[in-house]
Amino acid sequence: MNFLTLWLEKYFLPIAGKIGGQKHLVALRDAFIGTIPATMAGSVAVMINALIRDLPPQFFDGYDGNSIPIIREIIGINGFVWSGTLAIAGIIFVFSWGYNLAKAYGVNELSGGIVSTAATIAGVTFAFSGTISGLSLDDAAVASINEAGWAATATDITAGGWGWIPLGNLNANLFFTAMIIGFVATVIFAKLMLANITIKLPDSVPPAVSTAFASIIPATIALYVVSIFYFVFAKIVPGMTFLEWTQETIALPLLGLSQGFGAVILVTLFVQLFWFFGIHGPNVLAPILEGVFGVAQIENVNLFQQGGTELVIAEGYNWVRGSFDAYSWFGGSGGTIVLIIAIIMFSKRKDYRTVANLSVGPGIFNINEPIMFGLPIVLNPLLFFPFLLAPVVSVSIGYFATIAGLVAPVSQQVAWVTPPFLLSFLATGADWRAPIVTLVAMLASFAIWAPFVIAANKVEPEAAEQD
Repeated sequence: MNFLTLWLEKYFLPIAGKIGGQKHLVALRDAFIGTIPATMAGSVAVMINALIRDLPPQFFDGYDGNSIPIIREIIGINGFVWSGTLAIAGIIFVFSWGYNLAKAYGVNELSGGIVSTAATIAGVTFAFSGTISGLSLDDAAVASINEAGWAATATDITAGGWGWIPLGNLNANLFFTAMIIGFVATVIFAKLMLANITIKLPDSVPPAVSTAFASIIPATIALYVVSIFYFVFAKIVPGMTFLEWTQETIALPLLGLSQGFGAVILVTLFVQLFWFFGIHGPNVLAPILEGVFGVAQIENVNLFQQGGTELVIAEGYNWVRGSFDAYSWFGGSGGTIVLIIAIIMFSKRKDYRTVANLSVGPGIFNINEPIMFGLPIVLNPLLFFPFLLAPVVSVSIGYFATIAGLVAPVSQQVAWVTPPFLLSFLATGADWRAPIVTLVAMLASFAIWAPFVIAANKVEPEAAEQD
């Protein structure tokens, strides 16, 4: 460990310092940090609901928190908190991104945030449509539906409307698109501001008015450039928004992945890489995680109901969606609960320890936004290698333990907010060996994280702030 720490100090830290000082990366890092008030509040709401709504059904048959008056009200309040934070995390981020980019260029930060937000939202769909088939409707029902503005026949209903933004376009799924569009729009705005292509008002005009008017031309040009791009893109790729295209071009080529070790490791690596750049890896790779590994898990659940663990072992899948949660994503993607423990044990940095202490509670329930964006791990070159390597090692331990029959395959749907050890125990149909495998994976991850936490003691918190 000492040798690795010395090597990091000598060779890796200087490079990390240079990368960490690049102004665009600093702005991106600060953009994520700026979302902490919202993500922390949302994480607390999710954690409370996990305790009173999601976890009790795992232990008490028939438990329904929504049927208990006091619990029902608390769940409802937490729902409002979630709706205003994690549910629209993409909007919060895109404003923070534009604000910090404009700050990096030394121009109007508020206008930068507004331009970034407006440019990104401009390309999001504002309509919905869908068809339900196989119905049996009488003439009165068909007439009533058609009068309401939808299209109906005796067997089908086609519904549509304008002015609806799908929630999946406003949450963390928006991050990747926001990074691209927000960056382009804000940089155009900043460059035009620096070129002094602005409306100039007399000195007698109040500063707030003068500043706002100075931003009009740069903001308008930036928004028109982005809007022209959206228009051209719609002609080239009809029926698909740029947001949808970015998701599909990343996710769809990976849809062929299945049960092989290489496929599992590749998915793990991509999840970590996306997360390192602030993109919600499991969301981006949902077509694979849910469409491939999730289907395998459902099959295991059905087999378990028919013949228990023995039938799952004989005919089921070894690695399914819940396997990632059980053996690698303890504390969240990257196994970040282990990082929190390592920081509490070894870190001498006040900023690291403060964030770690605040992240313990959410981390126990596998909510890692506070540590991801608060430390941050996102775009932190010092933590890149352990963040990438630790999950690969822990996944390998869980994968080969399952393949070798040392632990039963995951065969139950368990809420992802279930704390480590308990999650793997329940997910494997109460196999007592599963928490032991989780512990081994956590210890291996700890051995990877610890040297980098110790090495971070040599880095002054202010150093990364310098351009």
